[in-house]
Amino acid sequence: MEKQIMDFDVVVYGGNAAGIAAGLQASRMGMRTMVIEPGIRLGGLTTGGLGATDAGDPATVGGLSRDFYARLAEKYGREGLVWRFEPGVALQVFQDYIREEELPVKTGDRLKEHGGVVKQGERIISIELESGEIYGAKVFIDATYEGDLMAMADVSYVVGREGNHVFGESNNGIRKLVPLEPAVDPYRVAGMPASGLLARVNPDPGGSAGDGDGKTQAYNYRMCLTSDPANRIAVGKPEGYREEDYEILFRLLEQGYDGLVFKLTMMPGGKTDSNNNGKFSTDYIGMNHDYPEAGYKLREQMAEAHRVYQLGLIWTLQNHPRVPEPIRQKYQPWGLPRDEFAESGHWPSQLYVREARRMRGEAVVTERTVNRQEQVNDPVGLGSYAMDSHYTQYCLDEAGRLCVEGGFMASVPAPYPISYRAIVPKRSECGNLLVPVCLSATHAAYGSIRMEPAFMVLGQSAGTAAALAVQQELAVQEVPYGELRSLLEGQGQILDLGQDYVTPPGTTGNPL
Repeated sequence: MEKQIMDFDVVVYGGNAAGIAAGLQASRMGMRTMVIEPGIRLGGLTTGGLGATDAGDPATVGGLSRDFYARLAEKYGREGLVWRFEPGVALQVFQDYIREEELPVKTGDRLKEHGGVVKQGERIISIELESGEIYGAKVFIDATYEGDLMAMADVSYVVGREGNHVFGESNNGIRKLVPLEPAVDPYRVAGMPASGLLARVNPDPGGSAGDGDGKTQAYNYRMCLTSDPANRIAVGKPEGYREEDYEILFRLLEQGYDGLVFKLTMMPGGKTDSNNNGKFSTDYIGMNHDYPEAGYKLREQMAEAHRVYQLGLIWTLQNHPRVPEPIRQKYQPWGLPRDEFAESGHWPSQLYVREARRMRGEAVVTERTVNRQEQVNDPVGLGSYAMDSHYTQYCLDEAGRLCVEGGFMASVPAPYPISYRAIVPKRSECGNLLVPVCLSATHAAYGSIRMEPAFMVLGQSAGTAAALAVQQELAVQEVPYGELRSLLEGQGQILDLGQDYVTPPGTTGNPL
């Protein structure tokens, strides 16, 4: 018996902040719209622990994205915009949007891993989920952090770091090695190379500075912790704990390191957004390189390994005898909040996939774009955050010192435009797909774009373009930009701050 296809005008695959913005906007423009979130929780990182918003210059945040942060302020009884918030409160705002718009949303169902996308020529006809449900649409939007729909639709993409020579960049490829301070012996038995290298340490960086490779900057979970005894769940030693994962930390501490191992950035409700801090922290450096192209089973195993590593880090800092007592006391009060993430054991279900696949579309955002060294005539949003990459690997330098490699933070002189052609595939590959998250950008440029407010902006623009393509029966590449821009500006999107605008000092990172 032939399976029934559920037909829509627009189907959004990925119910993170960008996907919800895309779905809401398409629906507001009269499109029969469906949002499908493969995970168990809506909102992606925005509801997954990333409460200290990386917004860059707030002047670039408009439309639905700005409205979201205004609604957060209302939830907290404040005026203006709120940039720091609890995961559960962010989820409430998204649920409010969905209820008000009566937007159909499905969670916990992924694309069928093999044969999940049916194309006819240059168009996607339908997608099939693991549940067996089939969805047809005139236009599809891939809003996932991984770009799975894009990849299954045979759209060109890259994984890893381009060499600097490819696009004339300076922040791409393998970076200058940075030795750990204080110095850490890299061998399993200190001073004995024959004993082998410590876990997760490579013998060399794999190439010269500026060379491209397939490695991806480190992932982690944005940990939401609390010290409130009435709300705190103590962290036990997790099953699967590997003491060797913390040997670099032990040796740093034994050499006198007493800095913050992970951040305790306070959010409302007595909770934190605890992110990575420094050369040994919550980033599980080197353990995600296969993730972008991995199948579902391997991704689940890698996500679980990251969870165990981070829970193990908390337990280690609180209990391990090789951790000095003052540091144990510093971290002892912190545990998991009882009133967050009840559906996933009070731990976020969304791994922080900082970067996975990146499309090669009609245009490529490069470091030159970010530095406003080239003209963009069709912006659908502005970027403003610094070009930022977390470390990619531990390795030895030529002197045999243990180093980190891959991190950088390069400031952006002023907000820069992101081209519409960067969120659409090449016309010859697919005419009815938009990709606002795994968009067409180099590793260096993506480090600036990959912020949740910017993703929401691009998601809303993608939803608008999808609606225009449906209404006018056009390929997404043929959507008339003048008409698109007029609609976006009518929605409050910020597409131009003027050539003379300069980002105020101190606003390329987190607004306080």
